[in-house]
Amino acid sequence: MKIHRSPMKPTIPQSSRLLASLVLTGLLLVPALRAAAQTKIVVADAKTTHHLNLYVAKDLGYFENRGLDVSIIETKDLAASRDLLVSGRADFFWSCPTTAIAAIANGAPIKIVSQVKKPCTSVLVVSPDSPIKTLADLKGKRIAGISPTCEAVISITVAAKKAGGEFNLEKLAGGPAIAALEAKAVDGAILEEPQVSIAELKGYKVLFPTISANIPCRTINARTAFLKSNPDASKKFIEAVEEANSLILQNPASDQVVAIAVKYTGAPADAIKHGNSRLKFQTTVDEPGISALADELIALGDIRENPGRRLYADEFRGITWGK
Repeated sequence: MKIHRSPMKPTIPQSSRLLASLVLTGLLLVPALRAAAQTKIVVADAKTTHHLNLYVAKDLGYFENRGLDVSIIETKDLAASRDLLVSGRADFFWSCPTTAIAAIANGAPIKIVSQVKKPCTSVLVVSPDSPIKTLADLKGKRIAGISPTCEAVISITVAAKKAGGEFNLEKLAGGPAIAALEAKAVDGAILEEPQVSIAELKGYKVLFPTISANIPCRTINARTAFLKSNPDASKKFIEAVEEANSLILQNPASDQVVAIAVKYTGAPADAIKHGNSRLKFQTTVDEPGISALADELIALGDIRENPGRRLYADEFRGITWGK
């Protein structure tokens, strides 16, 4: 009697099944492990095209490529950004050098790690029919400006005083300053990009553009506790910013760069295209320029002494400063 056996179905060895299971599990875990390995960094930011290198590095993945998980918290102004660092709720912020200098001189746990750009691009803007032609003509005039400690306000104030043209500062910046200029509530406004370009495209004219030409503009500042506990991540952060600087400087008015600037700041594209080439991004700190600004803050009574090299992070000595 013949016994008919059913053909045996091929079986996968148990070891192969186990290997396949492990591979699948590994593939599923890769994204989670990658996220866990990333260093989280919080940036407090008062949005402006002056911080374009931050936005480019974030948008194009330059931070992520270096294992950094960077989030940006929007603030209303530079002082609010500084306060988030002091309270420990943020790790980095971009600011006018004077904001950082005053904070550090007065004991805040902050250090400058990098320049953002030079020169200062803030200038005095007046109406086309303005009687102001020389610095002496500023005498008694109402001039809008963000703050008496803004480096451009300082430089124009000092130059005007020397020429006998001391003016009255109205604390206004950006959009409100342009609105006041249009309403003739002020005689002029000290503006930064992109507001300078917005005003120029409306027919307003720039006066004395060279006064602030040798002044450094904006610094990147970090919380000292973060620097000490994350020195390598901090350096990678600035490396990503340098990569962004390179891209921007190749073509500041490219469609890609302008689109990122519009996305993060909401500024009009035509103004960004008009003025972006004025923003000369760099990471090397202008130490003499920063020191001169500290001396001006002493003269204004905002700080008692020039902090000198205490302003800067030791972690970046020989990298962005002290070369």
